[in-house]
Amino acid sequence: MAPTDSVTSVAWSPKGTYISVGCSSGKVVVWDVAAVRVVKILEGHRARVGCIAWGSQLISSGARDRCILLQDVRAASPLVDKLVGHRNEVCGLKWSPDDQQLASGGNDNHLCVWQLGSGNPLHRFTDHQAAVKAIAWSPHKHGLLASGGGTADRCIRFWNTSNGAAISCMDTGSQVCNLAWSKNVNELVSTHGYSQNQIVVWKCPSMAKLATLTGHTMRVLYLAMSPDGQTIVTGAGDETLRF
Repeated sequence: MAPTDSVTSVAWSPKGTYISVGCSSGKVVVWDVAAVRVVKILEGHRARVGCIAWGSQLISSGARDRCILLQDVRAASPLVDKLVGHRNEVCGLKWSPDDQQLASGGNDNHLCVWQLGSGNPLHRFTDHQAAVKAIAWSPHKHGLLASGGGTADRCIRFWNTSNGAAISCMDTGSQVCNLAWSKNVNELVSTHGYSQNQIVVWKCPSMAKLATLTGHTMRVLYLAMSPDGQTIVTGAGDETLRF
């Protein structure tokens, strides 16, 4: 990274061997964590890389240039595909558990689902009324996708990506910043911004609230789950981490 560059996103590889760093310059720098060395610098974006998602074979990155790049870190020429479908910055990316579909959310309020190998979206969902940053695939039911909208939307929506059907919608009352499904039980956790700054654990599919966690004083922008699925950590605009 150049001294003038800044970090705009980070993501671990599935096995935790590598960490990828998205930069304001549009580069994605892949580090070998144990060796503390750069193994690959992925180029191709013309603006900041706001989101990164690893599949088992490919790394996907979404940027302010409205493009999604699919790249193979192992290849001499890593670029596999360039997906163009959003009209504004790509702010959310998640691979399906079987690695066959990629979900992308944008500041254009659209949620796209891409089938691996196809350059056009398999589905384009336009029901959200604000940016779609929060995306999560169910590990319990094939083709079940959840998405959350920003301040003007506040909704968590559920989709069947096998047939493109909208399943249900839940108004949470606050901007939805992140979504993550528990691997162990059929529960979903959401983090929020304006105006509650809360973290909610939901029972699926009923969407009954199991817990509401408060304490952050600004929007909860970041969410990560421990490998065993027992603990979550959140980071907020109040510059605190909470476990």
